[in-house]
Amino acid sequence: MPGPAHHLPAPARAPRPAAEEQRWGAGDPGSIYDYIRVATFAIGPDGRISQWSDRAAEFFGVPAAEAVGADPVTTFVPRELWLRGRARLERTLAGEEWVGTTPYRHADGGEGLAELYLMPDSELPAAGATCLAVDLGRLRRIETDLAASEAVFGQTPTGFVLFDDRLRLQRVNDAFASGMGLAPTDLEGLTPHDIFPGSEADRLTAALRKVLASGEPVFDLRFHAAVPTREGNRLWAVSLYRLNGAAGQPMGVAGQVSDVTSRHVAEREADGVRRNLALLNEASAHIGSTLDLETTAKELLDVVVPPFCDLATVDLYTALLSGETVPSTGRLGDTVLTDGSGELRRVAVSSVVGGASSVLGSVTGLPIAEAGGTLCYPRRSPHARALRTGRSVVPEPGPDPLLRSTLIVPLVARDQVLGLVQLSRAIGSEPFDARDVAIAEELVARAAVCIDNARLYRREHERALILQRSLLPPGNPVASGLEIACRYLPSNNNTEVGGDWFDVIPLPGNRTALVIGDVMGRGLRAAVAMGQLRTAVRTLAMLDLEPGEVLTALDEIARGLGDDTAPTGRSNPYGRLTSTADEEAREVYLATCVYAVYDAVTRRCTFANAGHLPPVLLGPGEPARMLDVPPGLPLGVGGEPFEEVELTLPDGAVLGLYTDGLVESRKHQLDEGLRAFRHALSDGGKGLEDLCDHVLGELNPHHGEDDIALLMAKVHAFPEDAVGQWFLPPEPTSVAKAREAACSWLLARGLDELVDTTELLVSELVTNALRHGRGEIRLRLLRDRTMVCEVWDDGYAQPRQRRAHETDEGGRGLQLVSLLAERWGSRRTPKGKIVWFELGL
Repeated sequence: MPGPAHHLPAPARAPRPAAEEQRWGAGDPGSIYDYIRVATFAIGPDGRISQWSDRAAEFFGVPAAEAVGADPVTTFVPRELWLRGRARLERTLAGEEWVGTTPYRHADGGEGLAELYLMPDSELPAAGATCLAVDLGRLRRIETDLAASEAVFGQTPTGFVLFDDRLRLQRVNDAFASGMGLAPTDLEGLTPHDIFPGSEADRLTAALRKVLASGEPVFDLRFHAAVPTREGNRLWAVSLYRLNGAAGQPMGVAGQVSDVTSRHVAEREADGVRRNLALLNEASAHIGSTLDLETTAKELLDVVVPPFCDLATVDLYTALLSGETVPSTGRLGDTVLTDGSGELRRVAVSSVVGGASSVLGSVTGLPIAEAGGTLCYPRRSPHARALRTGRSVVPEPGPDPLLRSTLIVPLVARDQVLGLVQLSRAIGSEPFDARDVAIAEELVARAAVCIDNARLYRREHERALILQRSLLPPGNPVASGLEIACRYLPSNNNTEVGGDWFDVIPLPGNRTALVIGDVMGRGLRAAVAMGQLRTAVRTLAMLDLEPGEVLTALDEIARGLGDDTAPTGRSNPYGRLTSTADEEAREVYLATCVYAVYDAVTRRCTFANAGHLPPVLLGPGEPARMLDVPPGLPLGVGGEPFEEVELTLPDGAVLGLYTDGLVESRKHQLDEGLRAFRHALSDGGKGLEDLCDHVLGELNPHHGEDDIALLMAKVHAFPEDAVGQWFLPPEPTSVAKAREAACSWLLARGLDELVDTTELLVSELVTNALRHGRGEIRLRLLRDRTMVCEVWDDGYAQPRQRRAHETDEGGRGLQLVSLLAERWGSRRTPKGKIVWFELGL
């Protein structure tokens, strides 16, 4: 076996240039041996290992001291293959070259497969062999990785690029090259600045440097660039990864490039659709929360500004704001014209653009209309065309430098044009396209229905209020011996009218009926029921019934109004209400009421209560107190009589009647409200009108959830000389005594002009009392706003006026009374009747 090999010194060479140094391995570290396992060793002529390299020691895990001189077959080949291995080694030493695979043992004791190159060395004096071993496992993995890389790089439809550590393109695939309109070889060696615009190339270069330096990948970096093969500016997305060598040293950057222009457009469209759906959802939840026209218009603008546009206005026909209907025809000067030039009111304005008023003025070419102002559009304007046709209009951009695009959408509900909505976008925003027009029309259509509902509600609400107020006494009624002050306030929430009412009814004999009531329920039905009950009360009061009798009769009337029974055996030709309507009707005709009759001569007041809150009395120098009037059942329930309570009211006392809206609310209990009411009365001013205002000022801000009716009466006692009274025996001479007493009483008070008429009429009434009545006759004269004469007797027969014939000797006395007196009549008393007449002063 030859001795160790001797290494000869290399001949001296001239220095190489830089490029030559790069070719001769003076560059960065790294070689093929970093990726595959290779070992070399030599076998001497004796068949034993003569030389053992460091890579062989690493490959087999055997150091050179142990390997040199060892038998390679027994050392590295499994025992069962020794014979075959020995035969192969002998042929190689005999001069036969061999390439093949052979198993071997790893350094860890396991078996591996190596590709072995046995090359006999015939130039040496004693022939041996040089052996090269390659680990097939790692080699096959490299081949598989290369094949996969080639497949991905060459066949994928997306672009792949490889940059070296100097950020120059080393390789690109066909997909990227075809997208750029160049051959792959034309792109090799180029930098990003050679391919893309300056700003985008700077961004890409900065990303490449970051990836190369840090090793952190960059995903979905987007930049714009134009390519010769496609029109317009394209949007590209690139993901960058650093390429590392086997030792971990950076070698370059790989990138995957995709043209995402279409995807970007689709994403933008999808985002637009999502925004539009969100806008419609918000409109459904936000618009129409109230039944107020102006609030609904503002809610629409809150939805569209600024998400949809930068400036918006809502204009409604002036006629519609009062609940009217747009006329089908009209002349110049009418409120509304069918040519779109009618008068509109700007009910809402919203803008995120500075100087909104000037913008609006420049858009319309008309005098600026702020919120609440009126305007008319010219007949040939796009606004008038939208109003006339009921279709949206996108006018040409005007000269205003702040606006980019304008859209005019008419408000149409139930085939009626209510007005228009003007939407504008400022400079810097996208102009309105067809999709924006469709969204705007949908939004405005929803708002139009809500606005029309608010218009119809306002019309019905105003009609109900007019009906309700028309059924209440106008102004402050006048009553004998009483100063009257009254107030009616609708509820603060302005939802529906209620059924609260009050009335002051003058009765014969200087008496006054004071009435206050509350129909259960709300709306037009409650107002109608209130009107029916109020009319019934006035009719019953004219019959001069006692308060308890009036409420009993009124209870029967209320039950009759709510009775939905129909005769059996025959059908109702007008149909019947549904069961739901029946239940509502029965509920509406339940009511509470207080009926009081005050006699100005005696200052006595008789009360009856049908489930209402008790009256309150403020005496002179005393605190206010609730009167103990037994509360009966509400009207419409029936079954129980109504008790009466009679009190004498002191001069200067204030009597208060009210409904529950004044003293009760969701946040304030009834007891708390009654205490506050008594306290407000006790601390009020001396004047009755001031006292009413003080009470409402103290209580209404805390309540106002229900209608409020307040009726207050202050007692003013008659002077002693205002009443004259005489008792006459039932005999003929009493007629002359009555005439004489009446004339003297009138003359003493300066009422000379009434003497002749009074003398004649007193004579007729006293004569009738003698003929048709019985018992003692009583004559009473009362001076107030009129002069009232009353004749009392104990007979129950009521006088009846009839037309006397020419042959009749009598029957003309009552005709004479009716002719000469302003009013006359008769009423029952517990012991008889009273016949009376009035003369104006």
